[in-house]
Amino acid sequence: MLKVGERAPEFNLEGVDGTDGGARRYTLSEYEGIPVVLVFYPADNSPVCTVQLRSYTDDIGAFASVGAQVLALSPQTVDDHVGFAEQNGGFAFPLLADVDREVGRNYDILGPLGFYRRSVFVIDAAGIVRWARRATAGLTFRPVSEIVEAVRSLDG
Repeated sequence: MLKVGERAPEFNLEGVDGTDGGARRYTLSEYEGIPVVLVFYPADNSPVCTVQLRSYTDDIGAFASVGAQVLALSPQTVDDHVGFAEQNGGFAFPLLADVDREVGRNYDILGPLGFYRRSVFVIDAAGIVRWARRATAGLTFRPVSEIVEAVRSLDG
């Protein structure tokens, strides 16, 4: 199991960020030098996931205040992500497509039957996992204030 203090596994995933540039590949290493918040969510268009990602979008300024880049991952396709984002007026961070669930396996967030467990990881500027929360039930998510405090604690 991936633990706090270990190097975050690299990834290379197709994703979209709502800009006119369309889809592109995203890697963890491109964000070296800044904190990254990885948000694993089970499914586009599900009620809890929609509320979670809207909440993080509404409070993107709190993440920005601590210099953190948010990346959201789920096992749906880029086309699914585009539709999901359009239905919700866009999100303030990229949605990445972990279609084969390889990144989910590498971060140990897959539950029974290979479904994503709602999880959040804070990775420091050097690529080390400094905070991790994996849900056992999918009906709640970590609040922005808790995640931002975890990022803020990286400085001290």
